[in-house]
Amino acid sequence: MKKYMTSLKLAAIALCGSMVMISCSEDNDSPAPVDPTITNIVVADTNFSILAAAVTRAGLADALTQPGNLTVFAPDNNAFRAAGITAAVVNSLAPADLAAILTYHVVGAKVPSTSVPASDSVRTLGGKLLFASKNANGVFVNGVRVKTADVAASNGVIHVINGVLTPPTKTIAEIATGNPQFSILVAAVVKAGLVDAVSNPGKYTVFAPTNAAFQAAGFADEAAINAADAADVLAIVSQHVIATNVYASDLVNNATAPTIKAGATLTVNTSPAGVKLTGSANPFSNVVTTGAGTTFDITTTNGVIHVIDRVIL
Repeated sequence: MKKYMTSLKLAAIALCGSMVMISCSEDNDSPAPVDPTITNIVVADTNFSILAAAVTRAGLADALTQPGNLTVFAPDNNAFRAAGITAAVVNSLAPADLAAILTYHVVGAKVPSTSVPASDSVRTLGGKLLFASKNANGVFVNGVRVKTADVAASNGVIHVINGVLTPPTKTIAEIATGNPQFSILVAAVVKAGLVDAVSNPGKYTVFAPTNAAFQAAGFADEAAINAADAADVLAIVSQHVIATNVYASDLVNNATAPTIKAGATLTVNTSPAGVKLTGSANPFSNVVTTGAGTTFDITTTNGVIHVIDRVIL
């Protein structure tokens, strides 16, 4: 009897061992979980219902499902509504126009938030430059904040943003020449020989003084600029240009940035009253901040413009 019980115990141990081996084998053979595609994520999340409608109408749903490595800066419903875009507006837009807007939110490479540089530009699927930056305040694209980063998809990554990005169509030079309040600035840029610098591809930041700002600095009109010494005008204008993209979100208190004027920098001072820029020994210049895309964070094809109310001498 004792021998019989021993045999039963051994059989039970062997059976358990077999079950464990079978279980482990089944676990090893089980496929690893696969992240959903970008389209799957957008369609499944009710916070993206307007984006989902836009993607479908633009005919981009299949493109965002295909295998690959994409980065999508995805506006949620609140971002669309803040831009005045509802589902009804989406349905009223031509698919080609929607596609132009949406592809400006997509980069043809996987870019996690940890890889976003302090400031740089990247070309989107729409072929235009998108200006990215990262600082103590977070990660930004064209000055728009990433509110939720690194949502993993099988074909890339999604960063949720709190605004809708508008593809730029004009250069810095074209924006300036098309606005009468910049006529003295345009004359100064021409006199300084910097027309090419603000017309050619790049990622410049221009702090643009208005005509009133130039007049307060002693330049009554374009004729006064043309009568001034070219070297002096060059020194003034180049003090207002930074050779990289700097949006309002990047204007961190006490930060300094080199301008294209050799050896010159700008110092940023931020406060509840607004943003001030200081050159060498001159009084500060206020950045006019009444409306994004109107007087600051004016995105162009080759950089960004901020309107200021003082000339930095």
